[in-house]
Amino acid sequence: MTGTPTLAVTGSTGHLGGMVARHLADAGTPQRLLVRDPSRAPQLERADAAVVTYANPALAKAALAGVETLFMVSAAEAEDRMQQHFTFVDAAAAAGVQHIVYTSFFGAAADCAFTLGRDHFATEEHIRASGMAYTFLRDNFYLDFLPLLAGEDGVIRGPAGDGSMAAVARADIARSAVTVLRDPSQHISRTYDLTGPEDLSLASAAALLTAGTGRTITFHNESLDEAYASRASYGAPAWQVDAWVSTYTAIATGELAGPTSAVHELTGREPLGLAQFLAESHAI
Repeated sequence: MTGTPTLAVTGSTGHLGGMVARHLADAGTPQRLLVRDPSRAPQLERADAAVVTYANPALAKAALAGVETLFMVSAAEAEDRMQQHFTFVDAAAAAGVQHIVYTSFFGAAADCAFTLGRDHFATEEHIRASGMAYTFLRDNFYLDFLPLLAGEDGVIRGPAGDGSMAAVARADIARSAVTVLRDPSQHISRTYDLTGPEDLSLASAAALLTAGTGRTITFHNESLDEAYASRASYGAPAWQVDAWVSTYTAIATGELAGPTSAVHELTGREPLGLAQFLAESHAI
């Protein structure tokens, strides 16, 4: 490939970043894939790879040389994820990046119920203060995760009550991101709340999962004490257990409810609902 891509994409070895990178390649857009392990980088037309870890500012600054627009997928869940994000954002600013497109979380706030949403909000604030242009893609919970919530006995357990969420398919997030990345100047200082087309309680999701998978799925509403007790056997650190449990309490509070038109606005198509997502998944 000749020339230096002015667009860099993180997360291309994962689900969301990989979808974005493939869509960009299909559209003929040059890109630099920022990866921890170059041997795992997807082999795509008009793409090269550079080694990056969010916590290593020297690597990041070198990999981002000449980059104008950066697609930043949030790092893997970790106790120090917020600091990793801050380090990477600072390196991007030092490298001369002009615009960050960051995958944040629906309802991100300093005091939101979902504990990891607070890290997303802090990252947004750090990006705002960096002087770079920005676009925030605030993703609701993934439809893709819903089939994985049920245990071996087919029961989804968590303190979600009758609350609901406007869960969104990763495919719709990827398509939305590509629209922004192909013409970022049209999306400066915008925040998009990316959702599916419907509010889903976990009881209604269980019914749709039963119909769509042929597996009997039910929902059991745990108390907070039950939720912490049922997860204690995993031996996970306290911050991780808090994140798991607050996944459900965020639904209970209603913070994740309310479908938006953002996916349609960006992609020109309606987002996938759970029934359609399951039907398409089984067709693959």
